[in-house]
Amino acid sequence: MAAPDDIRSAVRRYLATVADGSAKEIAALYAEDATVEDPVGTPAHQGRAAIEKFYGALESVRTTTELLDIRVAGDNAAFGFRVVTDTGDRTLTIEPIDVMTFDDDARITSMRAYWSPDDIALG
Repeated sequence: MAAPDDIRSAVRRYLATVADGSAKEIAALYAEDATVEDPVGTPAHQGRAAIEKFYGALESVRTTTELLDIRVAGDNAAFGFRVVTDTGDRTLTIEPIDVMTFDDDARITSMRAYWSPDDIALG
């Protein structure tokens, strides 16, 4: 099992990469057979190629992230964060809660994002 500090570092690296990296760089943080359910209740994206395709939408917008809170227990992390997305026409702000599991190398094996359209603030 990955050490708690390694998991915390992986979460920070994930948020930094979401803000400044490519879809391929974000997907590389995941295990090969990982799953992403974002938001919870939608069909999961399985495998690194599907995850890269999912994050591809971020490449055409400017995004900033800020970690608000994190809890690590075993091989899991739950964290709240703020993400601000500037599409050029408008700004969207959301503060989801993500729950991730990690493998021994602190690669993400699953991610579930808790938010709904009601949680989006438009600016």
